[in-house]
Amino acid sequence: MSVKHALTRGLELGRSVFQLGLLKSGGRVVAKLRADRFRVGPSVRTVQPQAFLPSRYRYYRTSLKGLAAQLQSAGFRRRFGGGSPRNRAVFLAFGLGVGLIEQQLEDDRNSAATCQEIQAVFSKKRFQSPLKPFVSGYKLEDYIIGNQIGKGSNAAVYEAAAQFAPKNESNSRDALPAVQLREEEEEERKTAHLCHAAPSKPSLCIRLVWITGSSSEAILKSMSQELVPAAPLALKQEKELIALDGHFGVLPKRVSAHPNVIRVYRAFTADVPLLPGAQEEYPDVLPSRLNPAGLGNNRTLFLVMKNYPRTLRQYLEVSTPGRRQGSLMVLQLLEAVDHLCRQGVAHRDLKSDNVLLEFDSDGCPRLVISDFGCCLSQSDSSLQLPFNSMWVSRGGNASLMAPEVTTAVPGHGVVIDYSKADAWAVGAISYEIFGQQNPFYRGLGLESRSYQEKQLPALPSSVPADVQLVIRLLLRRNPSKRPSARVAANMLHLSLWGRKALANQDGAGMRKLADWLLCQSAVVLLKGCSGPSGTRVEAELQRSFLSNLDLEDLRTAVGFLLYGREQHQACILSA
Repeated sequence: MSVKHALTRGLELGRSVFQLGLLKSGGRVVAKLRADRFRVGPSVRTVQPQAFLPSRYRYYRTSLKGLAAQLQSAGFRRRFGGGSPRNRAVFLAFGLGVGLIEQQLEDDRNSAATCQEIQAVFSKKRFQSPLKPFVSGYKLEDYIIGNQIGKGSNAAVYEAAAQFAPKNESNSRDALPAVQLREEEEEERKTAHLCHAAPSKPSLCIRLVWITGSSSEAILKSMSQELVPAAPLALKQEKELIALDGHFGVLPKRVSAHPNVIRVYRAFTADVPLLPGAQEEYPDVLPSRLNPAGLGNNRTLFLVMKNYPRTLRQYLEVSTPGRRQGSLMVLQLLEAVDHLCRQGVAHRDLKSDNVLLEFDSDGCPRLVISDFGCCLSQSDSSLQLPFNSMWVSRGGNASLMAPEVTTAVPGHGVVIDYSKADAWAVGAISYEIFGQQNPFYRGLGLESRSYQEKQLPALPSSVPADVQLVIRLLLRRNPSKRPSARVAANMLHLSLWGRKALANQDGAGMRKLADWLLCQSAVVLLKGCSGPSGTRVEAELQRSFLSNLDLEDLRTAVGFLLYGREQHQACILSA
């Protein structure tokens, strides 16, 4: 073996050993090396630590730099003390490799610190609802109910307008500066629908849920999943404690506000009224006092939410978004799924009918995930559901269940992991966003239980290559090879705004990425201070990205993108 080859092998060995984590602690390795005996010629000597070194040098003795120095020193001693040239070269190169890794780890520590600082800044900037807080609204009589705007398998949705004003202390307005008063007046003009009894376009809606239960406590208990996206004041204070299995307990967890997750502003129970279209649309679930043949209960659950003009399915039936808008729409769904996963919630019924849509000031669609009736929300946030019986519900829409969910067989000790199931559903919905039929809807040939990845239809050539890569990765059958929603979202963020930072990746790649993150943070902060631009979809997405920064997730996203681009270039060259 040549010396050059030996050096190369030593460097590779030094990198691989430490990157695989085989040497868990530099301090332990150094201690072991000090205890070992290095043969130098015929005699034997023991490497002993120098106890007289002051405490400020102790890090040197226990860091990778210290280990590298000792390994290099031992290599030089072997050079002049005997041993084969190959072993001497490999040992010396191993020490050099450790020294190089220490520099890389130092860069990683700096990059991780940068990510943590940025995350700390943006995580404090919580999403604020565009609607002003209510002071009332816990009774059905507080609302004027209009036309029916939607109906599902377990609920009907109606337009609504509040007959009460939003929280606005008139006696405190005199103390406000004139500029702030003008801003509030402008905001009130935009949200005037909350102050008038008959607005021209109601921006609230009421969801009437068809459920079983006679008392308010029983109704709230049976429909606790619907309350996962509820705001802190959605229920009256006395309703916050309800009867759970004979004991009083707190309602299940609720997710914090997010621009791409529906918000329930009020939740209350009331007697079922005879609303427009009820006799024609859902006569069977009406109580007998309204329909003698009806099987429903007298009381039911009402949820007050913002009224969105259409669902994603309705929008896609008449429009096909452009490549950038389509990418932003997929990214919004991934950000929403990641937000839910971080708080221990799996939606389990993602489909275009359950995604609502409005437009921002630039005309970009803003997507909002709704209908949490099938969600999994556990106190331990594990997103793992024991599947010991066929009576355990897997979730909602069977066509868009991830492979690991639909192929699960009930049995003792069987657990379904939902941590990446919603991300898989986003990959399937992405076909619809880009003008294709969803390949997993019935009648189109593919089933999530049995499909092969090579059977997935090709996306239009107009879809960016990075977006196509993300969709292919999200639809991998094996969840361990599928990126999380966070990693997939990072890939799209980097593709949309960080292409220059990804170019010419080398040893300084993460440093360049950290520099780009700092610049991006400054730009987003400046835009946020400039007023209405901070409410645009792109600004919301950038804030969400920066508030969830994690070095390992970012590194994984970069790795996926670079690998995908290499594969794409290879395909072009082979063609």
